[in-house]
Amino acid sequence: MAKKQSFFGGAAVLAAGIIIVKLIGALFKIPLANVLGETGNGIFNQSYYIYSVFLSVSTAGLPVALSKLVSEARSLGRERQARKIFRVSFAVFFALGLASFLAMWFGNTFFAGFLENSKTALGIRALAPAVFCVGCLSAFRGYAQGCGNMTPTAVSQILEAVCKLFVGLGLALYLVRAGEAVEVAAAGAITGVTVGTILSLVYLLANYLRRREPPRTADVPDGAGAIARQLLKYAVPITLSSSMVALISTIDSKFVMMQLQDKLRYTEDAASALYGTYGAAMNLYNLPSSLMAALTASVIPYLSAALARRDAAGAKAVIGSSLRVTALLAFPMGLGLWALATPIMALLYPRYDAELGGALLAVLGVASLFVCLMLISNAILQAHGQVYVSIVTMLLGGVVKIALNYRLVAIPAVNIHGAPIGTLCCFAAVAALNLYFVRRAAAEKPNYLALFAKPLLASLLMALCARAAYTALYARVASAALCTGVSIVLAVAVYAALIVALRVVTRDDLALLPKGEKLARLLRVK
Repeated sequence: MAKKQSFFGGAAVLAAGIIIVKLIGALFKIPLANVLGETGNGIFNQSYYIYSVFLSVSTAGLPVALSKLVSEARSLGRERQARKIFRVSFAVFFALGLASFLAMWFGNTFFAGFLENSKTALGIRALAPAVFCVGCLSAFRGYAQGCGNMTPTAVSQILEAVCKLFVGLGLALYLVRAGEAVEVAAAGAITGVTVGTILSLVYLLANYLRRREPPRTADVPDGAGAIARQLLKYAVPITLSSSMVALISTIDSKFVMMQLQDKLRYTEDAASALYGTYGAAMNLYNLPSSLMAALTASVIPYLSAALARRDAAGAKAVIGSSLRVTALLAFPMGLGLWALATPIMALLYPRYDAELGGALLAVLGVASLFVCLMLISNAILQAHGQVYVSIVTMLLGGVVKIALNYRLVAIPAVNIHGAPIGTLCCFAAVAALNLYFVRRAAAEKPNYLALFAKPLLASLLMALCARAAYTALYARVASAALCTGVSIVLAVAVYAALIVALRVVTRDDLALLPKGEKLARLLRVK
């Protein structure tokens, strides 16, 4: 296994990989949404909800449990134990992935009926092989992360994204031009996801075999049964928590489609078109939270190792830094989406109703702040062993989301706008509850005001500057694309200047980054 990376080194590798993946993903999803149109995009997004549920069941908790146990074993010098944890985990991944594949392949029409959209059946079946492959490749990713090496995860994610772009988008374009139905074109796009997971699995297997070294310790590993029990102890509650997010989103999707058709009398295609516009806004809403994968994947093994060594100072540093970096990343992105929601939708989705999409995205942009805080606080709680807390908080938030969406979407004046409102209320409640329990779990209580106040202030000022700049420019230059681009560049510059002026980042923070001392001198950070 490759040399272990530092906490911020590992997070930086994953962050770089995720940024590349998201850029490739944008090149895939944004043109795809325009190729498929509102109805086809609705079918595409709904098919993913069933996939997400099975993906969460088969892969959500086990990679986290695997990386946690491997990290703890290696920190105690038990390399043979770490190897055996991987072997036992892989067998469990394989079994769950196979069961999920069979359920999606043979039960695709049942799940399509549950979603109130019969045209998702083909897409659900096209995703069935992917859920099996992701189960297997997650074992390799979890083991590498537990060993402190984030590179295989980043490379495999990029490989998946590239295949999705070329194979998925290429098939969708071909099928649309061939005159096939939108559900067939959506399934073609989904096939690119499956091809990407297959190639990613091949890469991770080859990487594991190439880098495998004889164990350097003579420790006696625990029995397979004991390891399996340890894995399930951590994995089951984490899986329940993660699956709950996917399950609630799936149920929510059903109720939104049902209310649009039953209460507001939309046809299936018309309801799917509205949901497609919402799905386009969701693509952008998911960008801030997707970057959290880098931090959460790094927080759990490193914080777990610090807690296992009873290193209170190390644990405090990881918690404080992860929360601060979350604020620095999530706040400007979320408020930036709120400030420029309509012009961004008009620029990226010219075939869609920009006013509707912008109104949906503005609410979702604010909601994304709370999603990011929820994700990082989940990781901190899981590292402390308080894995059931996030299940309870997510359950409470899910009840809020489903109840609000069910009631609001049925009101003609609210319509599809009820969906992002429910999402915002849900994750605001979950994030607040999680942060309360983080303070209870941590030996040294994090100061949220000190961590979040300055990033929030800088982000609000940045967002207001971006909106003012767009309004002023658009009054003089009748080019929405130019005005949006200039406003975004200005927002980035303003935010960077405010971060330095407000001294949000300390020299100690930068010292944890590669070349951090040089960067601190350059920025004159004390």
